Amino acid sequence: DGLPGRDGPPGLKGVVGPSGPVGPTGPPGRNGGGVTYVRWGRKTCPLISGTTLVYEGIVGGSFWQNTGGGANYICLTTEPAYQPGTGSADANYSPVYGAEYQTHRSGQGAGTLSVLDHNVPCAVCEVSTRSKHLMIPGTYICPHGWTTEYYGWLMAEYKGHKGRTVYTCVDRDPESIDGSSTSTEGVLFYHTEADCTTGLCGPYNGAMELSCVVCTK
Repeated sequence: DGLPGRDGPPGLKGVVGPSGPVGPTGPPGRNGGGVTYVRWGRKTCPLISGTTLVYEGIVGGSFWQNTGGGANYICLTTEPAYQPGTGSADANYSPVYGAEYQTHRSGQGAGTLSVLDHNVPCAVCEVSTRSKHLMIPGTYICPHGWTTEYYGWLMAEYKGHKGRTVYTCVDRDPESIDGSSTSTEGVLFYHTEADCTTGLCGPYNGAMELSCVVCTK
C-alpha cells in the first residue's frame, strides 16, 4: 500500500440550521435608575405607578426677619433621631422654624385661602421607574413624554422680608399640619406673580399667580 494522500481543500459552508428553542428568562437585572423629590404641601405621594413614599415630613426653614440661617425650605422628618451625646441648648446656633402658608386673598390661588397661617407638611417621594426629575415654573403642564407627578403654585418668601428662600412648587390642593391654624410667623410661603416692569409680561400676566409642575421621565 502507498502512503496516505494530502488533505483536500475545505468544503463549502453548509446551510444554517433552524433556531433552537427560547431559553428561560434570566433573573431581574439591577435597578438602573430612580429619582427622589419633595411634594411640598402634602403628606402623601401621588398615586402614580412607580412612585412611593420615603417619609412624611414637616416643612422648616429660617425666620422671615433673620438675615442669616439657611436659604431654603427643608422637609424635616416627623420621626427625629438625635445622636448620642447631644447636649443642652446652645446660644450659638441656627434655629429652624416651622413654615406657614401666607395666602391672604380669596381670589389668590384657588383653594389656598383656607390654609392661611396653617403649618406646611411635606412628603419625600421615590420614583423607581424613572430617572429624571424636573420642576417647571410658570406652567402646570409637563412636556410631551414626561410624567406629571404633581402641579401647583410657585411660592417663596415675601419680597420685603430679610430672609430669602428658593422658589418652591407647592401642591395645588395644600394640606396642613393638624391643629396648626395659629399664626406663629416662622418661615413663610407666599404666592408669586410676574413683574411686568422687567419684561416678563407678554407671555405672563402680572395679576395672576404663577403655576408650577413637577415632572419625571
